[in-house]
Amino acid sequence: MAKEQTQLRERQRTDLKEPRRYKVIIHNDDFTTMEFVVTILVQVFLMDEARAESLMLQVHHAGKAVVGIYSYDIAQTKAKRATDMAREQGFPLRLTVEPEVA
Repeated sequence: MAKEQTQLRERQRTDLKEPRRYKVIIHNDDFTTMEFVVTILVQVFLMDEARAESLMLQVHHAGKAVVGIYSYDIAQTKAKRATDMAREQGFPLRLTVEPEVA
């Protein structure tokens, strides 16, 4: 009788998770102009003028505010681009990236 060969493959269970999301936070300072903050929010974070002004006032009064929630790479890129624009204009604007708490 011929030997039959069987090949078993084990199935590996892969639990895919949605990638973690990160908050970009803009911080208030006494030197960056309100107009420049609005410009950053419109150009980098693609907000309309009214939303940008509202968020800028929130930052001014509360000290900081979440500008947006993105994947890690996009959050870092937007924060760096905004920081670079601020440095080019001589402003000490600070943006931070933090993990979103689920």
